[in-house]
Amino acid sequence: MEKGPREKLVYVTCVYNGTGINKPDYLATVDLDPSSPTYSQVIHRLPVTHIGDELHHSGWNSCSSCHGDPSAKRRFLILPSLLSGRVYVVDTATDPRAPSLHKVVESEDIAENTGLGFPHTSHCLASGDIMISCLGDKEGNAAGNGFLLLDSEFNVKGRWEKPGHSPLVGYDFWYQPRHKTMISSSWGAPAAFRTGFDLQHVQDGLYGRHLHVYDWPGGELKQTLDLGDTGLLPLEVRFLHDPSKDTGYVGCALTSNMVRFFKTADGSWSHEVAISVKPLKVRNWILPEMPGLITDFVISLDDRYLYFVNWLHGDIRQYNIEDPAKPFLAGQVWVGGLLQKGSDVVYVTDDGQEQQYNVPQVKGHRLRGGPQMIQLSLDGKRIYVTNSLFSRWDEQFFGDDLVKKGSHMLQIDVDTEKGGLAVNPNFFVDFGTEPDGPALAHEMRYPGGDCTSDIWI
Repeated sequence: MEKGPREKLVYVTCVYNGTGINKPDYLATVDLDPSSPTYSQVIHRLPVTHIGDELHHSGWNSCSSCHGDPSAKRRFLILPSLLSGRVYVVDTATDPRAPSLHKVVESEDIAENTGLGFPHTSHCLASGDIMISCLGDKEGNAAGNGFLLLDSEFNVKGRWEKPGHSPLVGYDFWYQPRHKTMISSSWGAPAAFRTGFDLQHVQDGLYGRHLHVYDWPGGELKQTLDLGDTGLLPLEVRFLHDPSKDTGYVGCALTSNMVRFFKTADGSWSHEVAISVKPLKVRNWILPEMPGLITDFVISLDDRYLYFVNWLHGDIRQYNIEDPAKPFLAGQVWVGGLLQKGSDVVYVTDDGQEQQYNVPQVKGHRLRGGPQMIQLSLDGKRIYVTNSLFSRWDEQFFGDDLVKKGSHMLQIDVDTEKGGLAVNPNFFVDFGTEPDGPALAHEMRYPGGDCTSDIWI
């Protein structure tokens, strides 16, 4: 936080799949340098090789976990394709402003050697290998999910977990070597979520409610934590950055709870709800109550603040977590959502009044969709936010306002002393005006590493 350089570039995964535009997804490079003439603009676009991939999350070939290897360099960005199953490897070091495609790991190669499909989260390992969580088998069955290993040359190496130790449902993961533990979360079966969200699928057990605790690096599933009805659809999972700490959080989307997990005196792991976002009574929507839908969060490098988004409600929140068991709200800002003024949907207060939230325009633009993916600057003073979750869900919940008009990217200024969030009025990246048509922008990565890619050991 003290010596890291200010971010000048960010790489953003951009999706055409599901938008009606018959073009490959691409990796956008956005200029974040306020002194640059192209500040707040897309300065390069790297299309991938196929149509229909659904680029989603990304990771590096090396990060802070490789600190003991002087040859390790953060050179290649790993781009798993959620729907097609391909993994793209992008060279960002030769020309950071104009990355180039280095290699494509084909889905057939992955499926043939491991049985895995629907790759999601990518983390580098201290060994030089790349580990990618896969959400199902190639047919989309959750029962076939697990963890893919690529070697340092990006060849398929096999599966990480021991045979018979696959999770019930897969999604995100984070490892903490000093505690010899990896914890993974559980979104849902690809066969369910790729067609859109159906509440019946939750009741049918096609979505997750568990955390899976593994021995690290051995790959043995040691414990399964059932989060119950307060922990439906646990998505992003993060340990505190301090590698000595044995605590972390997972955002549970459907029930809109931030759950803290921690090691107990006997060495096992437990959990508790740390933050709850109350569902709102609404009118003119598909259900009588609307969850916030916590879809992403980030922890500052000093482990002082936790930030998360409510995709449907439309707010970003800042919590002080200096006492991890007792977070308190330090800042909040509204940047979209289904309940903003001008929307057909209203929420109903306890006294029966209909209300909507004030959402600012930025550089003359009405804010579309809701805050979805966030990334924090190394110094903790700036949050960048995009608004696409997954193309099919974007269409289902926000319709043409997002899918046909495209995403945008915002910057939120952070008060790291007293707490507080404010929209930066001078930063707006409009992915609705892209040369090939409106695109859906998702995850962001800085060339030098960031608060969600690096694991310290």
